[in-house]
Amino acid sequence: MGILEKISEIEKEIARTQKNKATEYHLGLLKAKLAKYRAQLLEPSKSASSKGEGFDVMKSGDARVALIGFPSVGKSTFLSLMTSTASEAASYEFTTLTCIPGVIEYKGANIQLLDLPGIIEGAAQGKGRGRQVIAVARTADVVIMMLDATKGEVQRSLLEKELESVGIRLNKHKPNIYFKPKKGGGISFNSTVTLTQCSEKLVQLILHEYKIFNAEVLFREDCSPDEFIDVIVGNRVYMPCLYVYNKIDQISMEEVDRLARKPNSVVISCGMKLNLDYLLEMLWEYLALTCIYTKKRGQRPDFTDAIILRKGASVEHVSVLPAPRVVRRTR
Repeated sequence: MGILEKISEIEKEIARTQKNKATEYHLGLLKAKLAKYRAQLLEPSKSASSKGEGFDVMKSGDARVALIGFPSVGKSTFLSLMTSTASEAASYEFTTLTCIPGVIEYKGANIQLLDLPGIIEGAAQGKGRGRQVIAVARTADVVIMMLDATKGEVQRSLLEKELESVGIRLNKHKPNIYFKPKKGGGISFNSTVTLTQCSEKLVQLILHEYKIFNAEVLFREDCSPDEFIDVIVGNRVYMPCLYVYNKIDQISMEEVDRLARKPNSVVISCGMKLNLDYLLEMLWEYLALTCIYTKKRGQRPDFTDAIILRKGASVEHVSVLPAPRVVRRTR
């Protein structure tokens, strides 16, 4: 039985297993096995040829934004509107077959926008160049999930499932769990809060599934077994995501209002160029970039030359030489 078949069997067993106190340990073990098989699926094949067309592009600018979505939702049109890059757009699916970069110039910052090929259901298993698309998305600072407003929530749930299965956690923070493997001494388990989703026995079973028999574990918040597995695996990516609903000119005002009120969501129309300015403002907020303008003593500030700082940077990053990677002077 191959990895795909094993993953399918475990997913079916999880779906048909009732969730209660009697089955929580069984479900925890199934989720741990599922995470292991998915990690094996993402590993590059040793027999794969190194020849072929490159997919990723060099990271440049102050931030990188990945534009993902199903085919024919308006990603290429959006890239052409927001940047000076012309990406082929047509009414048929899979117009874009490779990664097309563009640059958004906003408030003195250069934001790299990547138009990725449309992904389909099963992308995490490699369908439709899905693995390559998702691998590029993991390198981004923010994900823009382009959705067709006329197709409801179906596209959003499918895309979230595909990204979740490859270790991309959207609009979530890293679990506050201290985990450190040791050479001996068994498993030391402690928690600073009352745990309602995990127990010491379940934690030990999950660790044993990963062949870990000596470790120190400290829960600082009430986390689920899935979050604990994420900490063990250690290769999860936590990033903000903007859900952008395109083609709002084709739905009713009531539906537009409902979509606009959803968390982390923006409604636009690329065809009629509606609400694109607000989308840029939201994108700037999610990237958490700051423009710093300097001045020489006795002179006026130069507002044409900005220093772009990332979230968490301080004045020390500006003054220390050589400048750290989070700082870039624009011209």
